[in-house]
Amino acid sequence: MSRVTLAQWQMLAAVVDHGGFARAADAIHKSASTLNHAVHKMEDQLGVQLLEPVGRQVRLTEAGEMLLRRARQLIENASALEEVAASLSAGLETEVVLAVDQIFPADALAHALETFSRHYPHVRVQLHETVLNGGIEMLYDGRADIVVSGLAAQGFLGEPLASLRFIAVAHPDHPLHGLGRTLDLRDLVQHRQLVVRDSALRQAMDAGWLKAEQRWTVSHLATSKDMLMRGLGFAWFPETRIREELDCGRLKPLPLSAGGIREVPMQLIFSDRDRAGPATHAMARALADAVASCCQVAE
Repeated sequence: MSRVTLAQWQMLAAVVDHGGFARAADAIHKSASTLNHAVHKMEDQLGVQLLEPVGRQVRLTEAGEMLLRRARQLIENASALEEVAASLSAGLETEVVLAVDQIFPADALAHALETFSRHYPHVRVQLHETVLNGGIEMLYDGRADIVVSGLAAQGFLGEPLASLRFIAVAHPDHPLHGLGRTLDLRDLVQHRQLVVRDSALRQAMDAGWLKAEQRWTVSHLATSKDMLMRGLGFAWFPETRIREELDCGRLKPLPLSAGGIREVPMQLIFSDRDRAGPATHAMARALADAVASCCQVAE
């Protein structure tokens, strides 16, 4: 057991912060003699002088300054621990598991997590970046508290978040752009299509147009985007993920006569809304607010 208690460190901090025993006593509602006794007892226990007189005031010694600096970390951690305990007693979850499809706008996700962390700094977040049926499978398995997906989940009601545009794109130097005319889907058949693999373990699915004779399948949107930028294929890609590249001309929409743009409605799905705790509901609100604040998503 520690020779010096947390309460003793708190009393020493009060004396230092308020400039003396009398003022500290008024501030923390203890007698000056109690504080004086606590500090002297600490010095005896530690074998170190913590305070020295300066006129009618006291100040930390060099050793006292170093020890109190470290003790403040203990005081802050103890306060945080009590806050966590209070939250738990009020029914706050210790962790929120969030499954978000990779097509969800990265800026909106980051904004939502930042907002959530400000209000619930002690709640852990497990973020799973899923593809297609991966998030829905986690929902069915009870492995996620909230799922954000472009797919419907049988037996669950989703809340609409946003409608995302997918655009058929390729590098400006890609042979498809070199044709110099309006394209149809038959033109795409002879060229390599880049697609992202479904992250579901049991019920993986394919989505979209997949008739190209050459196809590369990757596990993450970032990999697909890198290959697009290198001119290694074409793909339908979420507009929010390539807005900068489109504006700068590093990627270029394919001039398809039809089918060049798709709309994918994103929705938020609770695993169990009625049993969800305050942190889970707060995460859902943060996601909805983040989407509403992103102009490119709202469009």
